Amino acid sequence: MPFKLRYQIFDLPFKYPFTISKGTKTHQQTLIVELEWNGFRGYGEAPVISYYPVTIDQILTDLTQKKTFIEKFAFTEPERYWHYLHHLLPKNPLLVCALDMACWDIYGQLKRQPLYALWSTDISQAPLTDITIGLDSPETMVTKMKENPWPVYKIKLGTDRDLELLKELRNYSGANFRLDVNGGWTANQAKQILPRLDNLNIELVEEPIKKYDYTGMKQLMEISPVPLIADESCVGEEDIKNCFGHFHGINIKLTKCSGITPAIRMIKKARESGLKIMLGNMNESTIGSAALAHLMPQADYADIDGPLLLAEDPGKGLIYNSGKILLSNAPGLGVSLK
Repeated sequence: MPFKLRYQIFDLPFKYPFTISKGTKTHQQTLIVELEWNGFRGYGEAPVISYYPVTIDQILTDLTQKKTFIEKFAFTEPERYWHYLHHLLPKNPLLVCALDMACWDIYGQLKRQPLYALWSTDISQAPLTDITIGLDSPETMVTKMKENPWPVYKIKLGTDRDLELLKELRNYSGANFRLDVNGGWTANQAKQILPRLDNLNIELVEEPIKKYDYTGMKQLMEISPVPLIADESCVGEEDIKNCFGHFHGINIKLTKCSGITPAIRMIKKARESGLKIMLGNMNESTIGSAALAHLMPQADYADIDGPLLLAEDPGKGLIYNSGKILLSNAPGLGVSLK
């Protein structure tokens, strides 16, 4: 029996303007797909990110031109479908991600298990997720923290006043801080800042300098008192070998790597290389965040706060409770559209 594909583009506003070292945005465009197969309905999501080379127009064009081929696959298991999609849509990892996610959702329903159980993992062992505080004035960042009491914060940085900003935030909160620079420091800045983090209760620093500056990262690895995590430097499976020896861990994002199927392979390869694993989000709604949440028992760190940052969420099925993500325990992803 072939699939039946439906899809919709949502333009989701943020609660606050979302600022990182690369710029500010006020809303998030995201693709949500629904695959129907033999009475089961599976959902998947992929947000459209400006610094990844896939546009809404390309997604819609591929969906229009390749819809028949997407639907006619003889479904048996998600891995085979991902490989089929990977060759069918070689320049559209976002669309492959959303479809792969929906296929896993169907597969879990077919097997009558939540995905984390299907993978023989224990959801009670999942790490806490952080909540992101975007770059802003110290007063505004503290206000956001007060509105969201949380055990772990991800603090966006990448300015010439980052240490002063951190000290002001630390005066307010004793929670764990994870720093995300998005490549906003120069290597020399990072050499000055990293040794001074030791007494600020910093859990990790993500992407401190420009991606693929492996010479600079090698030097930072030698002086950093906290783990350094690759994000933009680790898009897909092929990047893991280059991260070894230059980072302590990698941030796996489903939209970057093109879905759950390659993410599982990346987790395995990273573990074999001794790298720590962070699961990161692209501000997905509940639909995409659920897929990440099922992978949490396999990770060291979780950054799955998209639904908390959005003013509107088209999905339902996740509950956030002070860093914990509570799944519905329904088969598959356990989420649906509102």
